[in-house]
Amino acid sequence: MTIHADPLSAAGLPDLRPVLVELTGRGLPLLLATVSGAHLYGFPSRDSDVDLRGVHLLPLADLIGLREGEETQTRMWDREGLELDLVTHDLLKFCRLMLRRNGYVLEQLLSPLVVHTSDVHGELAALAPGVITRGHAHHYRGFAATQWRLYEKNGELKPLLYTFRALLTGIHLMRGGGVEAHLPTLLGHVTAPAYLPELIEAKAVAEHGPATGMGIAHVARDVETLHAVLDEAQAASRLPDESSAQDALHDLVVRTRVAA
Repeated sequence: MTIHADPLSAAGLPDLRPVLVELTGRGLPLLLATVSGAHLYGFPSRDSDVDLRGVHLLPLADLIGLREGEETQTRMWDREGLELDLVTHDLLKFCRLMLRRNGYVLEQLLSPLVVHTSDVHGELAALAPGVITRGHAHHYRGFAATQWRLYEKNGELKPLLYTFRALLTGIHLMRGGGVEAHLPTLLGHVTAPAYLPELIEAKAVAEHGPATGMGIAHVARDVETLHAVLDEAQAASRLPDESSAQDALHDLVVRTRVAA
């Protein structure tokens, strides 16, 4: 991920740490919280909400007692006109998602837009390279296909940018470049259609604006080309076929739960 001197400010975000302090005080035990979504991808709109994603730790009683704790917790609220959406997974569930070749959780874990962190966050990030495999190409291929179908249905700019972002992230990852979700940065590493910077600028105006002036047949060819590039990158990738971090993640979950 590309790290800026002041990542939140560079992404056009205020200091969100006080928000997390409030939530922690209400009983949400956070291990990490980062910004995902359009702000992480490098094309937020003036009216974009803030997608906060993270990891919490369920107490032991919620795992072994009759009252089961929430593996996934969701909070949505408005703070001085800024819409925030927080989704966190229990540490065990998050680690299982990491092992399921889920690029989305890796992007959250390695996001440079850090709002709350801990030693466990650092350990998870250090283990991330050990879960990256050639199979992660399937995640980005599938996500791009889903967003493309949405674009075909509504013609909006947002799913079109999400399509290109997913394909470029997958290609970059398969080529050994690591997890990079920031589309403007990706344009400096992967050959892409020349009109993407203009689309990014247009997206800044409105979250749900149409992709005006784009011929769908021409764009479809560009998307097909990038799918082919992703296929080739996966076939030639030197990434392993299987994760090597399962034992280490298991140990981290056990140590963290026992310590708590």
